[in-house]
Amino acid sequence: MKKFIKYHRSTIVIFSVVLLVAVLTKCINKENDKIRPSKVAFEQFAGSETCGNCHKNIYEKHIHSAHYLTSQPALEKFIKGSFERGKNVFAYDNNVAVVMEKRNDSFYQVEYQNGMEKDKWRFDIAIGSGTLGQSTLSWRDNMLFQLPITYFTAADQWSNSTAYPDNAVFNRTISSRCLECHTTFAKTISPPDETPEKFDGNKIIYTVGCEKCHGPAAEHVKFHLQNPNQSKGKYVINPASFSRQQSLDMCTLCHGGRLQKSTASFEFVSGDTLSKYFKIDTAASEPSNIDVHGNQFGLLRSSKCFALINTMTCITCHDAHENERGKIKVFSERCITCHNPQHQNLCKLISTIGPSIKENCIDCHMPFKPSNVVEVFLPHSNNPIPALIRTHYITTYPEESKKILSLMKNLN
Repeated sequence: MKKFIKYHRSTIVIFSVVLLVAVLTKCINKENDKIRPSKVAFEQFAGSETCGNCHKNIYEKHIHSAHYLTSQPALEKFIKGSFERGKNVFAYDNNVAVVMEKRNDSFYQVEYQNGMEKDKWRFDIAIGSGTLGQSTLSWRDNMLFQLPITYFTAADQWSNSTAYPDNAVFNRTISSRCLECHTTFAKTISPPDETPEKFDGNKIIYTVGCEKCHGPAAEHVKFHLQNPNQSKGKYVINPASFSRQQSLDMCTLCHGGRLQKSTASFEFVSGDTLSKYFKIDTAASEPSNIDVHGNQFGLLRSSKCFALINTMTCITCHDAHENERGKIKVFSERCITCHNPQHQNLCKLISTIGPSIKENCIDCHMPFKPSNVVEVFLPHSNNPIPALIRTHYITTYPEESKKILSLMKNLN
């Protein structure tokens, strides 16, 4: 009996020790989760300009793309919109206006009330290629703020920034998630749970450049400079080798709608699994409920083409290395690789219009639609003006087809 009690006590002690170790280990792991360093660091990047030393042709094409131009330092050559007198004012009413001014070598949005200068904020970072428009960001105390006036390309005018109130407010802070889609990398220096976030202005890599898809390349550059005869790329990611899901994840990071991140921004690297870093809405949704801005993947996923072609990804149609915007014929040729007589699914309008219809599949099946998210107010206007963005929901649009049909007949 005493022997049994002795063993019983020993079992309890051992169990207690194991439980205590497990609890402590869990606590330590939790603490490590909080303080673990980011796996991606500024020093790991080489910069697209460095890539251009060896990949000149690709680099020289890429610098004209919307991806590359989506963020730049606010230098005169990158800023859209006029600073000429008469074209540089956004008046909220008779008393309050914001004026875009050049002072010495810098540009500012200057708030005036009753003709008196109240505040001024410098243009520090230009956001947006100018395809739809361009916003600007300003530094204050290591925080970034979006300025209230945006350049709207369709009207070639300054406008009130999307979702801004109808008065001069300079208080919209920028998060790391914003920068994650408009830069290659930005170093956050504030604690993980602190808002607004603070950034190191000397550790931002502008543009959505080469390393956004190919991964940080400093080690790749170092290796090949030391081994110039090595033709196989080392220490770099090749998206051409990706599975379908890897390829989609790479693009969904910024074209998948409002993803809810579960780790720090810039942790995801191309080739990894996006769902490790974000909560992704995989539920089916009506395309009519998905805005044409920001969630191109959601629209594509709802398309019949995507469902039927199990190899289709964003890069099936898009060459991320160059600016192909407006090249309707080029995109249509990519449609014809599947929609042809061999697959017995050629466009039905070919019998009416002839072979020339094959040069414009896009305007019929992916027309421009107004965004409910990107809307701006122009001066002296009470009605918002939506940006027109090409939908990625590929289907038939009878009204658009009628327009194209009429246009083609007139041309022929």
